[in-house]
Amino acid sequence: MSYVKRVFILTISMFILGATITNARTTNEQKIRTMLAAQVTEWNKGNIEGYMHGYWENDSLIFIGSKGPRYGYNTTLKRYKEAYPDAEHMGKLTSTITRIQKLDSHHYFVVGKWELKRNVGDLAGSYTLLIKKIHGEWVIITDHSS
Repeated sequence: MSYVKRVFILTISMFILGATITNARTTNEQKIRTMLAAQVTEWNKGNIEGYMHGYWENDSLIFIGSKGPRYGYNTTLKRYKEAYPDAEHMGKLTSTITRIQKLDSHHYFVVGKWELKRNVGDLAGSYTLLIKKIHGEWVIITDHSS
């Protein structure tokens, strides 16, 4: 095989490999964005349990808010229900991802802003999320919202 042909085959192979890696990254990011958008949809329906589907249902889940860290899925669910007891307190949520970064094949770091429009007073803040692929699903394992 000639040198030119080998270089051509190597170039095409690298292009295909690069496209495959880029496609996998794009697919993972899209799945994460879809999961986070589903959370907003459930919140805006007044469905805290549906919103929680984006979180890791495990005692090792970490949620860090204004009162410090809380550990566990059930503790986080209870906190949401106490802070947002009804649709009026839940309001309408908007969430804007400002950065999404792949850490490795099973972890992403997400930075964003959130805003609640409510009759009882608007709220807004920022968040950072550590998202992990567990059993084929992307879930939030650490949430720091302020």
